[in-house]
Amino acid sequence: MAVAIDKRPLWVILLSKSYRPFFFLLIALAFWGILSLPTPAGLSQEGHKAIAVFFVCVTLWVTSLIPLSITSLLAIILIPFLGIMESKKAYALFGNEAVFFILGAFILAAALMKSGLSTRFALAVLSRFGKTPKRLLTAVYLFPAFLSFWMSEHAVAAMMFPIVLDITKVLELRPLRSEYGKALSVAMAWGCIIGGVATFLGGARNPLAVGMLLETTGQSIGFFEWMVAVVPAVIIMLAVGYFMLFRFFKIDLKNVSQVEEALVHRKIEMGKVTWEERLIGLVMLLTILTWMFFGKKLGLANIALASVVVLFVLDLIKWKDVEEYVNWGVILMYGGAITLGYALDKSGAAAWTANMTIMKWASSPLVVIALFSLLSIALTEVISNAAVIAILMPVALSIAKQLGIDPKVMTFAIAVPSGLAFMLPMGTPACAIAYSSGFLKIKDMVVPGLILGITAWVVFILVGVFYWPMLGLKI
Repeated sequence: MAVAIDKRPLWVILLSKSYRPFFFLLIALAFWGILSLPTPAGLSQEGHKAIAVFFVCVTLWVTSLIPLSITSLLAIILIPFLGIMESKKAYALFGNEAVFFILGAFILAAALMKSGLSTRFALAVLSRFGKTPKRLLTAVYLFPAFLSFWMSEHAVAAMMFPIVLDITKVLELRPLRSEYGKALSVAMAWGCIIGGVATFLGGARNPLAVGMLLETTGQSIGFFEWMVAVVPAVIIMLAVGYFMLFRFFKIDLKNVSQVEEALVHRKIEMGKVTWEERLIGLVMLLTILTWMFFGKKLGLANIALASVVVLFVLDLIKWKDVEEYVNWGVILMYGGAITLGYALDKSGAAAWTANMTIMKWASSPLVVIALFSLLSIALTEVISNAAVIAILMPVALSIAKQLGIDPKVMTFAIAVPSGLAFMLPMGTPACAIAYSSGFLKIKDMVVPGLILGITAWVVFILVGVFYWPMLGLKI
């Protein structure tokens, strides 16, 4: 067995091994330093401590020195430990309805993935509409967008990725050189990302934001209400993205007939639709309809968990499938984020922070909405979108209260842009999966992604100004 010898200088080796403890020591010292400062005027002692906890969590979320979920657990520990909130209340917030809705949605998506029903849908659509290079690219773009209405965009990207790779192999496209190969990878990612903001199911950040809204203000946003407010913007963004695909990536082949044959072969391999798939599809359809029309009355989480129980009663899913597909770290992260947001609001820390920062530029409610949405869409390129929600929502809701802005509008202004990371692989798993195809360089994603991101922000503002007032959502 070969032995690798590290020939770097000793001080370099020691530094590379010790940077983590060094950074943790710096964070601990900064935390102690903030706590040791005199409490600023207008800020309570609990608020002072909450800001110290917020600083630690933001630093760890941005740097990812430890998993996001562990940072959230740290917040839940520190809040009662410092006397900001009683332990009973802090841990009770972890049981927020949004957390259980996310859990239920993950398990429902696991059933779709495990049964192969979602893959079957994808193969059927691509083989039906992928007759020409342009139509195939359109299908690879729009179908993931539609599927991301009803499943996590991350799950959709993971499901579509092997299908797109099969297409590139059948067409013998050359990595990094084929413009069509680049277009297929980008189309899959953009479709997932844009479609993922349309409902609560496309990304858990949406129900997280609504959960923080409910805990802070007592108001909520229903499943159908969210769709009515956001889908028009999604349709416009899909149209813009479609135009940009053909503007930035040329179709450098004329025939894709062999792809249709390959997709048909994959469908044959899967066999006929099973009763298990039919029942899972029926349960999912009934769940979505119930969310849309009875979500406020029955509760989104109650409906989701009831559907999960039905899946197990009908023996359509096993617990090992849940363990394989459900990201438990996300559940922990969101519970902690809601707890921290509540602590910042109730201690007065969020209001004080708002007055010291954004309120200085708050010349009008529209400017505030524009600033927060721009900040959200910028931050989500470099940190987790869930972390963006956790960082911005407490301050934004406090400002909304002071300026008389509808808190629902502020929730949309942060949650929707936080899901629109088009530029960098680290922005969202969909972009990371597309980049891993081997067809893209960073510049292939950054330039069109930047333009699409700015355009999406402008579209969002215009929809907010001209369309939302018709729904009673006034800026």
